[in-house]
Amino acid sequence: MSALNDPPVTSAAILRFLRVALHVGFAILLAVAAARLLAVHLDGTERYVLLGLAVLLAAVYLVGTVAEKRFSTGRAARNPRRHAYLWLALVTVLWAALMVGSAEFSWLAFPLFFLHLHLLPRWAGNAMVIIMTAGVIAAQWLASGAAFPPLAAVLGPLFGAGFAVVTSKAYRMLYQEGENQRRAADELRRTRAELSASQHEAGVLAERARLAGEIHDTLAQGFSSIVLVARAAGRSLASGDLGTARESLAMVEATASENLAEARSFVRGLSSPALEGTSLVQSLARLCEKTQLEAAARGVNLNCTFRADGDPVDLPQPYRVTLLRAAQASLANVWLHAKAGTAVVSLAYLDTEVTLDVYDDGRGFDPSSLAAAVAGRADGSGFGLESLRQRVAAQNGSLEIESAPGEGTVVAIRLPLAATTAATNDNEGAA
Repeated sequence: MSALNDPPVTSAAILRFLRVALHVGFAILLAVAAARLLAVHLDGTERYVLLGLAVLLAAVYLVGTVAEKRFSTGRAARNPRRHAYLWLALVTVLWAALMVGSAEFSWLAFPLFFLHLHLLPRWAGNAMVIIMTAGVIAAQWLASGAAFPPLAAVLGPLFGAGFAVVTSKAYRMLYQEGENQRRAADELRRTRAELSASQHEAGVLAERARLAGEIHDTLAQGFSSIVLVARAAGRSLASGDLGTARESLAMVEATASENLAEARSFVRGLSSPALEGTSLVQSLARLCEKTQLEAAARGVNLNCTFRADGDPVDLPQPYRVTLLRAAQASLANVWLHAKAGTAVVSLAYLDTEVTLDVYDDGRGFDPSSLAAAVAGRADGSGFGLESLRQRVAAQNGSLEIESAPGEGTVVAIRLPLAATTAATNDNEGAA
């Protein structure tokens, strides 16, 4: 059971194990050869020379392996690879000198085979393996004192060389696989980073578009109303009609207060204050009253009425916000552009959908030319319709606009209702 929880063995881990095994094997073989050298009866000077060469070989080998390890782990900035050929030549020369002095050091050829096959080009590595194998056979033959090379002295080095060549090939394959995995991992990390950045940017743009729609449907329209009503108040003051001026200033104050509440709700990330503690039906009814009062404060005779049909149901908060914003945007267009005398807001709860229709008897327009007309506005107005379309589409609803010059306009919105939701009554319209 514990094996199932072990981390997966990667090619990099296998390569690391093989490198450590190679270095440990070299150290053990060198130590064994030096120990056996002490047990052989040699001239004192020759023995000390060989032992000195053995210590020098160990030091050179250790310096090279430590330098490579430090560079691979990032603790050294200079790549020792450029000195690899010089290091390998020095190690090989020291080994050859030791093998000439004592055949005990001939067995060091086996770990050296791997070094040559790894560091040198393939043809050079194979050539050095052949030369070194011949040298080992010759050293073993001379040490045996036989007239012909003993069979073991020939087969041992040959099998060792063949094993080294095959193992080195497997090592290269593992190394290439490890490099491929590393490149794939780097590419995957880069792709994930790009995807994360793209998703972040998309989220920022989506939030920016959402805030733009909220600001247009609330603050921008409120400020527009304040400007127009303030102008009407100025005209009333100029004509001496103080009563009308006071009413207009009160409307300015009320609209400014509503805008301030909306702005604070944006900061807190909450829904519209117009929907807090009240029903959608009540909010739409108050919106119609407010629109009519604002029009009157500007001297426009606009009769705005609201009606609700069907049994109110409990709507999701996104639905309520979408319908309220749709009514705000549509009525803003009515008293800003339509020059209408009558506006009707109708909310209907049907079996499969909830509908909102905003009708006015204003001057109307040609819907086919609406996009070009909006795009040509230098002041950036006309964003409300596009924002409204996006709001409705986000709730899987539909938006239709019916109008003609001189025949008024109807904005019709349809939002789908689940069958279970349609059967649930709400007390929204009880008041």
